[in-house]
Amino acid sequence: MADLTEKITDRLNELRVHLQADGGDLEIVGINGKVVQLKLRGACGGCPHASMTIKSGLERILREEIDPEIEIERVL
Repeated sequence: MADLTEKITDRLNELRVHLQADGGDLEIVGINGKVVQLKLRGACGGCPHASMTIKSGLERILREEIDPEIEIERVL
């Protein structure tokens, strides 16, 4: 499971640059198995499209590239 956590963390860190380019960022609050808790910061934190960014963007990429059962929960 540590390997899965490392893969998720590495990939999210690679994806952060796209959020940072728009004035935002993400913080990994926790990873429990295949459930990832994320907090969006900066411009992304208050963006009306934040849920879409998480589900249609970040979660989709993690599911396609790492494991189809990964779920991202947004932490406010």
